[in-house]
Amino acid sequence: MAGFEGDAPAERVGYEPISVKELLIEMKDTSELLIDLAYSAVLHGSEELAREVLALEERMDRLQMRARMSLLMAARNPDEVEALAPVLGLTAGADRISDAAGDIAKIVLGDIGLPEAMRAALPEAVETLVRGTIAADSPYADRTLLDINLESETGVRVIAIRRGDDWLFSPVPETTLRPDDRLLLRGPERTVGEVYETATGEDYALPDPPEPAVDDLERAVNSVVLMKNLSELAVDLAYGSILFDDDGLAEEVRNLEVEVDALRSRFEAWLLGAAADADDPVALRGLIHLGVSTEVISDAALDISEGVRRGLSVHPVVELAVRESDEILVRVAVAEGSQLDGERVADGIPTAELGMNVLAIRRGDDWVLTPDADATLSAGDVVIAKGTRTSAAEFEELAA
Repeated sequence: MAGFEGDAPAERVGYEPISVKELLIEMKDTSELLIDLAYSAVLHGSEELAREVLALEERMDRLQMRARMSLLMAARNPDEVEALAPVLGLTAGADRISDAAGDIAKIVLGDIGLPEAMRAALPEAVETLVRGTIAADSPYADRTLLDINLESETGVRVIAIRRGDDWLFSPVPETTLRPDDRLLLRGPERTVGEVYETATGEDYALPDPPEPAVDDLERAVNSVVLMKNLSELAVDLAYGSILFDDDGLAEEVRNLEVEVDALRSRFEAWLLGAAADADDPVALRGLIHLGVSTEVISDAALDISEGVRRGLSVHPVVELAVRESDEILVRVAVAEGSQLDGERVADGIPTAELGMNVLAIRRGDDWVLTPDADATLSAGDVVIAKGTRTSAAEFEELAA
């Protein structure tokens, strides 16, 4: 296989007295962005996004090495060793996610190949992620995201900004966009192209997807997309479990990992069926790599949450990192007769003022991801939601 940008000789990393808290926050943000970029590179056949993945993978390797050095310096007695064990799981899991994302990116950049029908078989709900550079004469240049009001007007989000060699993750409303900033835009296809053209001054061309030719191939691709969504949720919950010392979230990571394993088995069966009918079975090879890497991500999420699941306390340095954000993840079981029993998700759970975003609902062994407007909560549902600490406390009371 041809060489890649990320295959350059490794840069030497020496010990520096860097805040472990800052390292953990950056590793978490980087690994989540890596997942977004890697799958988007594959789903949209973007070599530019794939190269960004390899650059971030190299960055993660350096972060992981520095974090390990800092954690070794911090462990001074057996009690601290035990408290730091979950943090080591976090760094190791983040590194595995980074490696898996790099493998996914190389599907696009290498000679592994993907079937022509891949994009055609994708669900319409998959959001588009594109990269664009702010032009000097763009209406967005030298304005804040709050002033532009991009997400409210178009539904498109700026999920990260690359400024020179530095990354700005999760930009805030006060962030100013500058000429030559490279934006990662995520949103619906109907508006992301317009935003791209306004930002860059260049035409945006969305490729016409071919029609899927093999039924089993469509099912195989759909199963990979579901595996991706479950793995992304598992990573979110894994970080939540260790950051908030929540064994309930850690247990849900385990449930998701089991579901991804089962999905991979079905995916392989459908892929073999597609290979029997395909004109060029070798072109399906990329999907095999995609399925393997996706399972690695869910396994890495399990690594991240393992310490919490086994009852190990979380080191105070992690608690300091948590305070950087007012948002938390919660897992609640809907009790029979509670105010959430029979409540429609679209009604605001139960009012828009509560400010909670439902990420997933588990009903028995089944998962409902990004519930639609018709989703109704029922007694026995386990709900995963994100919101402010105040809203989360009210949400838990409503479920009881």
